[in-house]
Amino acid sequence: MKITDVRAAGLRGATPEGGWTEELQPDDVVHTLVAVHTDGGNVGVGSVFTSENLVRAALEVLRPLLIGENALEPERVAEKLHRTTFWLGRGGSVTHTISGIDSAMWDLLGRATGQPVGRLLGGRYRDRVRPYASLLMDRPDRLVERLRPLADAGWAAFKIGWGPFGRISNQLDEQIITAARETVGPDALLMVDAGASDGAWSQGYKWALRAAAMLAEHDVVWFEEPLPPDALEDYVRLREHSPVAVAGGEVLTRRQSFLPWIESGALDIVQPDVTKVGGISELRRIGWNAHDHGVRLIPHGWNTAVGLATDLQIASALPDTDLVEYVTGSPYIDDLLTTEWSLDSDGMLAIPEGPGLGIELDLDSVSRYADVETLLGPAR
Repeated sequence: MKITDVRAAGLRGATPEGGWTEELQPDDVVHTLVAVHTDGGNVGVGSVFTSENLVRAALEVLRPLLIGENALEPERVAEKLHRTTFWLGRGGSVTHTISGIDSAMWDLLGRATGQPVGRLLGGRYRDRVRPYASLLMDRPDRLVERLRPLADAGWAAFKIGWGPFGRISNQLDEQIITAARETVGPDALLMVDAGASDGAWSQGYKWALRAAAMLAEHDVVWFEEPLPPDALEDYVRLREHSPVAVAGGEVLTRRQSFLPWIESGALDIVQPDVTKVGGISELRRIGWNAHDHGVRLIPHGWNTAVGLATDLQIASALPDTDLVEYVTGSPYIDDLLTTEWSLDSDGMLAIPEGPGLGIELDLDSVSRYADVETLLGPAR
């Protein structure tokens, strides 16, 4: 099975808010679907966390390296792409785009063999996983209005992030966390994301240590991105002294970038994003390296339905990955597939057992947000 083409189509019209200083608008494109086409007419799909224009530009470089390649050898081909393009800047839009290509090729391999990707990665440790509802923070009254329906609907894990936290006052920070804990109840998992990768973030180590102590009083499971993403030494110190687990790594790409963070003990929980880290092939390597150092991998997943399906397959194949991120209220997650995601009575999400990523795109739904003909149509 040979690769004949690779195409991209950005999602626009319903882009959720990101909490960034320069806030996203519905027509901004930060999620792009990638399709790898083969000579037998088979197509694999992946997701990329970057703009359509940047993905298309990267494909101008990557496409000649892909045409004619064996579509059933994702890890080898992805490594070829990384090595051939390293001089263009490892970790940027080229790496993000390779992420979608790699995941699409794993999808193809699964479809060709009739197996879910998780089994092809070495075996399934679980057939369901707990998703955590991921939503932006707000002032206490408005946050409660968003959390309560989710708790009533059966969600048992929540991550609240960004918004005013760490940006106005310590008093407001604690009011937000108090309101969240009271709303979701004492038994729910509650995680907090400071969003210190925001370009306008101004807090440092001493604030993070104080905030961690406050979060521990409310039984918060982990404190995510409490420090700027390059503050490695401060992360090491914080992890040593924080009473709650420290999580981060969503901005890092390629396995090489994660090594100093894992080996220096900077994180309790490492959070690569499969849609930009280099794809399934890279994320699996990071996961096993983390496991060998006593660090959990919980993937960052501000994502699409295709990205979520990818995270679920990874969660099935790594022993410590027992949670996945689910951005609530996003049509790019809820509306793109022929079957809906649904929680079971335990608040868990079934990991698809079908071949490849185990999903099928609803083309009518996808067409509301992307150019389906460009992505999946006949050869051009």
